[in-house]
Amino acid sequence: MPLIHDIPQLHSVYIFSNNESQHEEWTTKWQKIKSFHTDIDDLCQSLKIGIKQLNQDSIAMSFITVNEMASTDNLNQLEPTFMYTQIFKDILLGMKHDEQAIKQFIDYCRKNNSMSPINIDRFEKEYHAQSAIWCYTSFNIYSMLNYALRTLDADAIITMGFFMCRLHQQIQQLHQQQFNTDHGEPFIVYRGQGLMQSDFEKLQKLKGGLMSFNNFLSTSTDKEVSLEFADYASAIPDTAGILFIMSIDPCIKSTPFASIKEESYFKEEDEILFSMHTVFRVGAIRQMDNNNQLYQVELRLTSDDDQQLRLLTDRIREEASGSTGWQRLGSLLIEIGHFNKAEELYNVLLEQTSDESEKAYYYNRLGYVKDGQGDYEKGIWYYEQGLEIRQKNLPLNHPSLATSYNNIGNVYNNMGEYLKALSYYEKDLEIRQKTLSSNHPSLATSYNNIGAVYDSMGEYLKALLFYEKAFEIRQKSLPSNHPSLATLYNNIGMVYVHMGEYPKAVSFYEKSLEICQKTLPSNHPSLATSYGNIGMVYNKMGEYSKALSFYEKDLEIRQKTLPSNHPSLATSYNNIGSVYNNMGEYSKALSFYEKSLEIYQKTLPSNHPSLATLYNNIGMVYVHMGEYPKAVSFYEKSLEICQKT
Repeated sequence: MPLIHDIPQLHSVYIFSNNESQHEEWTTKWQKIKSFHTDIDDLCQSLKIGIKQLNQDSIAMSFITVNEMASTDNLNQLEPTFMYTQIFKDILLGMKHDEQAIKQFIDYCRKNNSMSPINIDRFEKEYHAQSAIWCYTSFNIYSMLNYALRTLDADAIITMGFFMCRLHQQIQQLHQQQFNTDHGEPFIVYRGQGLMQSDFEKLQKLKGGLMSFNNFLSTSTDKEVSLEFADYASAIPDTAGILFIMSIDPCIKSTPFASIKEESYFKEEDEILFSMHTVFRVGAIRQMDNNNQLYQVELRLTSDDDQQLRLLTDRIREEASGSTGWQRLGSLLIEIGHFNKAEELYNVLLEQTSDESEKAYYYNRLGYVKDGQGDYEKGIWYYEQGLEIRQKNLPLNHPSLATSYNNIGNVYNNMGEYLKALSYYEKDLEIRQKTLSSNHPSLATSYNNIGAVYDSMGEYLKALLFYEKAFEIRQKSLPSNHPSLATLYNNIGMVYVHMGEYPKAVSFYEKSLEICQKTLPSNHPSLATSYGNIGMVYNKMGEYSKALSFYEKDLEIRQKTLPSNHPSLATSYNNIGSVYNNMGEYSKALSFYEKSLEIYQKTLPSNHPSLATLYNNIGMVYVHMGEYPKAVSFYEKSLEICQKT
C-alpha cells in the first residue's frame, strides 16, 4: 500500500481479505481505502456504489463570472467546455443519421472496448426496440457519453452523435407531454456530488454568474438520495460535497427536461433528466451541518430571454462559421486557438467523408491548423492535397481556388520563401480581380498579403503601394475600430521602420494599438504584435527601457496563448535579447537568444533567413563578450545561409 497509495491515477482501494484485524488500522492510515470485505457479493455491491459516485462526480461543468459575461468579445477567456458544448448542442438539433451511424458506433465500441461484448451485442439487437432513455440507463452509455463530453473526445462525440440526437429528442418529447402548459408551478430538483476543491473555489466566486452542466444532467426529486451522494463525497480528500438545489420553472424552454421514471431501466429512481448544456444562474451558497466540506448551492434554471446568456450564445455562434455543425465547431476551435482539438476533429471528419468538396475543405482546414502550429511543411502538404482536388473539380477562376492559392502563399511567407509566396499570392489576386468588385474585402486581403511579401523582400515602395490599396478598400467598408484596420496600420508601420522613418512608424503603430486595446481581449495575438512592433521602434530609437517594457508585454501574451515551441515565441525571445545586447547586458542577451535558437532549430528549415539573423545576433554578443572564436563560428553559420538564399 505505501508504494501505490499516492499515485495520482489511483482513486479508490477496495480490499478483499479474511484478515479483519487490519481493517481499522489500514483505513485510518490510508485515506484511499474505502472498505474491507470478506464476502465477494458485498465487495461487488461496494464497487457499484463507488462507480456510481465517481460517475456522479465526473460531470463536466463550466463557470462564467459576472465580469466575464460583461464582455461578450472575450471568448478566449471563457472556459472552453462552455463554448464547445453550446456548439455541440446546436449540431445535435440539425443532424440527420441513417443506419450506417449505428453500425459505426457498434464498430467503435468493439474496437475501443467501450462496453462489454455482451452489452454491445445486446445494444445491436435491442436498440430499435427500446427507447433512447432505456438504452442510456441500461448499457453503460451514460458513463461512456458523459466521459466523451467531459474529455472533448472528438472521435467518440462524432460517433455517438446519432444517439445524443435521439436522446435529446426523446427528452424534448417527454417534456412536451409532461409540461404542456404555460402556467405550470415551479418545482425543486436536487443533485448531490463532489467537486474538486479548485472547482469549488471557482463556484464560491460565482454568485450571480452562470454555471453550465455540459453533459446530460441527472437530478432527483428525492432530496435525501441526493444528500447521500454529497455527504459521501465530503469525506474524499480535496473534495467538497455539494447538494445542488435547483429551482425549475416548467415554462422555460431553453433546455428540455423530463421525468424518466417510466422510461428508465431503473424504474425505482425518481430521476429528472435534462438534455446537455443546461445553464443555471448561481444563488446562495451555504455550509451544511457544521461540516466544512459539505455545502448546499442554490441554482435557478436560466430562461430563453436571459439577456446576458443570449448575447453570449449569439457571439459564440457568430465565431463558428461553416456549412455543417461539425465545420462550425472546427472553426470555433481554431478561433480560440485550440489547434490540437481542431486537428483531431478534422482528421475524424476527413476519414468519414467520401465527398470530394468536403475532403478539399478538411485538407484546407488542416493546412490552416498546421500553419498555426508552426508545422509549415505539413501545412503545405495539406493545402496542396486540397488544391489538387479543387483543380480537378472546379473552374479555373473559382473563388475556392483563390483561397487555396492564398493559403499556400501564407505558409511560404511564414517559411521565408518569399518568391514562392509571391507567386501564389499573384495567382490568388488574378482570380479575385476577375471575379470580385473593386472594393471587395477579399481583394484587400490579397493586396495586403502581396504588400507583406514585398516588405520582406526589401521592396518597400511596392509594399506601401499594395498596403495603400488594401487600406483604401478597408477604410470604405469597415468601421473605424475594426481589427483588420489595426492589422494594416501595423503593416504600414513596419514598412516605415524598414525605410528608417521612425516617427511615421510610431504613428501607425499607435493607431493599431489603440484599436486593439478597444476591441480585443487582453491576450489576443494582435495585441502582442502591436506591443512587439512599438518595442522594436523604441529599440531602434535607443529608448531601451521603453522597448523592453513593450517587448515583455508581447512575450507575456504569446507565452499564455501559444505552444512552447511556436516560432512567434522565438521572435519575442530574439527581440528581448536584442534590447539586452544594446543595453550591454550580454549574459541576459545570450540567454534570450539561445531560447529563440532552440525553437527555430526545431521548427524552421535549416536555411531560413530568421536563423541567419539569429546566428548573426549571437555572434555579435560573443564579440562584445570578447569570445571571438565563438563569434566567428556563429557568423560563419549566418553567412552560409545568406549565400544559399
